[in-house]
Amino acid sequence: MSKAPRPPNKRAVEPPPEPGKGDKLQKALAKTGLGSRREIERWIEQGRLTIGGRKAKLGDRVMLGERVTLDGKPVELDETERVRCLLYHKPVGEVCSRKDPEGRRTVFDSLPELQGGRWIVVGRLDFNTSGLLLFTTDGELAHKMMHPSSTIEREYLVRVMGNATDEILDTLRAGVILDDGPARFTDIVDGGGDGINRWFYVVLMEGRNREVRRLWESQGLTVSRLKRVRYGEVFIPSKLKKGEWTELPDRDVEVLYGMAKLPAKPIMPLGDKSRAKLERLAKKSGRETVRRLASGKGGFQRRRK
Repeated sequence: MSKAPRPPNKRAVEPPPEPGKGDKLQKALAKTGLGSRREIERWIEQGRLTIGGRKAKLGDRVMLGERVTLDGKPVELDETERVRCLLYHKPVGEVCSRKDPEGRRTVFDSLPELQGGRWIVVGRLDFNTSGLLLFTTDGELAHKMMHPSSTIEREYLVRVMGNATDEILDTLRAGVILDDGPARFTDIVDGGGDGINRWFYVVLMEGRNREVRRLWESQGLTVSRLKRVRYGEVFIPSKLKKGEWTELPDRDVEVLYGMAKLPAKPIMPLGDKSRAKLERLAKKSGRETVRRLASGKGGFQRRRK
């Protein structure tokens, strides 16, 4: 009696994970930097992902050690939380708190939503000040970048009303006593203008409340416009519009850790959309967002209003 033919070998299919166990597939893969959750959800709908040999579906959860593939290629799962950093062009009229008792718009209203973790602002700007704001998901990095011991320069473009004589500028470089202690600009450069309205680029080594405005006010002058254009080695892209943000790539985030004198943590790779946006800004602006300054040197580089 002849034996029945064996069925063809099939790749073993693992049972689906128990409900409620592990992360949802899109969350687990987003942690690896493979893409955003929405992108990964689309891949699931398109049938590009498998878990244990079976086609994944929306709502599936996955555990570490399970076999996951994208377009037939294995994907390594990783529980490591990866750091994200972005640069935001703050307009006048936004506050830097998460909620405002007066109901005013906050800078956090414009930022991309995070799934787990939260954005932490690096150095605030007041309601009437515009310009560069950095955000990170790493609280230690934010704290160190704001701390005076890190000696990180902040550069501002300021329009001053009044007669800013050479004597006054020398006084502001030498230092004055404010209500909360001594303060000074480490550098001041004429930015143009005529009459009683003149522009200056100024540099501070700290970020006390309204410090730029108070320094000028100590000399009887009024600040009518104020914009932060640089934080350490990070410059605001000239083509980044007010109210817009751009995420920083890993090489730039590593520079931030260097500025803070901290070892770099695992960094979230940019998705395709963020990478394309950054490339467009660099091309339009004609320069990179983060540029290394010569060791031990500060001051100004390629000023723009």
